[in-house]
Amino acid sequence: MTSEDITKIDHSSMLTLLRDFPNQVREALVIGENADVHMRTAGICNIVMCGLGGSAIGGDLLRSYLAGDLKVPFIVNRHYTLPKFVGPDSLVIISSYSGNTEETTTAHRETLRRKARLLCVSSNGITEQLARRARSSFIKVPGGLPPRAALGYSFFPLLLALTRLGFIKSRQKEITETVALLDENVRRYTGLEPATNPALALAQKLHHRITICYSSTERFDAVNTRWRGQIAENAKALTFGHVLPEMNHNELVGWKVLENEMREMVVVFLRDKDDHKRVQMRMDLTREIISRYTEHVEEVWSEGKGMLARMFSLIQLGDWVSFYMAILHGEDPTPVAVIDYLKQSLAQK
Repeated sequence: MTSEDITKIDHSSMLTLLRDFPNQVREALVIGENADVHMRTAGICNIVMCGLGGSAIGGDLLRSYLAGDLKVPFIVNRHYTLPKFVGPDSLVIISSYSGNTEETTTAHRETLRRKARLLCVSSNGITEQLARRARSSFIKVPGGLPPRAALGYSFFPLLLALTRLGFIKSRQKEITETVALLDENVRRYTGLEPATNPALALAQKLHHRITICYSSTERFDAVNTRWRGQIAENAKALTFGHVLPEMNHNELVGWKVLENEMREMVVVFLRDKDDHKRVQMRMDLTREIISRYTEHVEEVWSEGKGMLARMFSLIQLGDWVSFYMAILHGEDPTPVAVIDYLKQSLAQK
């Protein structure tokens, strides 16, 4: 692979967005620090984030990252309707990068009817209009990006907002480490020698194969979701996944009959040094079992000290892997024509 190959295929400059991600995070942190976040937090007994696709993954990561610290339940709602328990004692976070996501704007209107407390993040559109009209807390982020490439904007302002509202303590030390690690990894991932670029090396192994991602369920289920979404949208390739220990109670049995198909699959274990001790043992045993059916089994370990850095180290790696897979497939990573077609068709119904 050469830089000329990338230029010929990457017409919409996804490479530039990947390189600039650490700067996006820095800008997102400034936005979060200065955003007009105002509400009465006393009595809030649950947090529900509404979003889809690239706008929802920030909520998934918040839920996973803060799982051991939040004293109220936090769920991500990917639907037109809200759970029945949502009401005046709920905090609903509306996340729509474009501001016009059909499912999310519908849930937004229902949130207003139920008089739940609201925090909105968007670049524009109906989400901003509804937030301004209701004088809800609103975090405005820059627009113009594919939603999946705006993860810094969908995660870090909300992390700071929850800090400012008193739900969690400051994460400044972990944030500082994360930004430094993102900078360092950009330098590693831009080189085009597989021997020194682990993202490119892994992309070559996943090239033209169905990928299956396995991870622990504790903090890395959302990272797993991100990997699958990025490979699908950027590389235009099917990928599947599951989490442990649940996978050991059902999916593992499926590794048996489709022998020819399984030989061509590649399995990626997303691992972390603080995965539960018994889950780590399960991963080792699961790898041993699966290796009987495919020789294409890879392990990727998180990097960094703090949990935030470790989560984002795997996210960043997956983003770059999916980019290089797209180039190897001869596919421009940015367009998602079939999603555009689906939205246009729905708009006519």
